[in-house]
Amino acid sequence: MSMHTLEEIKILPGAKRFSEIELGSDSNNMALHFNPRFETEENVIVCNSKRDGNWGEEQRESKNPFHPGSVVKVAGDFFEVELPNGEEIQFPNREGTDSISYVRVKAGRTSAKQTA
Repeated sequence: MSMHTLEEIKILPGAKRFSEIELGSDSNNMALHFNPRFETEENVIVCNSKRDGNWGEEQRESKNPFHPGSVVKVAGDFFEVELPNGEEIQFPNREGTDSISYVRVKAGRTSAKQTA
């Protein structure tokens, strides 16, 4: 998937849990680790990146209104997450990734589509 096009990943209606999305070149080199935690008391969104197996500094967002139907958009210099209430959070593309060849979704039913 090219970072020059817009990618959308949607939490499908009916999903009971949504845990992680990881985008990068492999499991040790991730441009984005996106982890909305909405089934815990913490109720936070954790974003991070990983280079050569080493995690970067976590970015934590306390606004976490995720529910089935939420959409994650991926574009060029940053990752943008559109929240159900219309607000957006951004996480920088710290690794300068221009192509995503590794996508991992854990503990949730999702769909992914590419738009021009």
